[in-house]
Amino acid sequence: MPWDLSDYPDSFKNFDHVVKKKAIDIANALLDNGYDEGRAIPIATKQAKEWADNASEEELRSYKHGEAPKKEDEHDDKSNEELLDNDVMVYYEEDEWKVRTKDAKRPDSTFDNKNDAVSRANEIADNKESQVITFTKDGKRQ
Repeated sequence: MPWDLSDYPDSFKNFDHVVKKKAIDIANALLDNGYDEGRAIPIATKQAKEWADNASEEELRSYKHGEAPKKEDEHDDKSNEELLDNDVMVYYEEDEWKVRTKDAKRPDSTFDNKNDAVSRANEIADNKESQVITFTKDGKRQ
């Protein structure tokens, strides 16, 4: 069942308004892509909190004042659907370690050291029930 700002999962009730709004948006998109509520809610919770932690003040302000999610919103962008189950890669490029879902256009995050990158990749992979693929600095798969 899709949600909006007046009807959402109980676990969202104590979230900051922006985090709640983002979590509803993510959860609705996951539902549209075939995820059941039991899986969509924790994924949306984690991703919305991480998004808010990493978003700029301008991005947060813009999202806060943007349109609220509606139950009838359609999330028919299937371009990211296949990424939801793809493995997560850790690789070295441009003097930093990057974490990116296989076939995604850009990395989720970057790090100065590999251990932090692998830790982040494991969080993402656990959330998506996928695997982590690590590479050496010279690009060889480990």
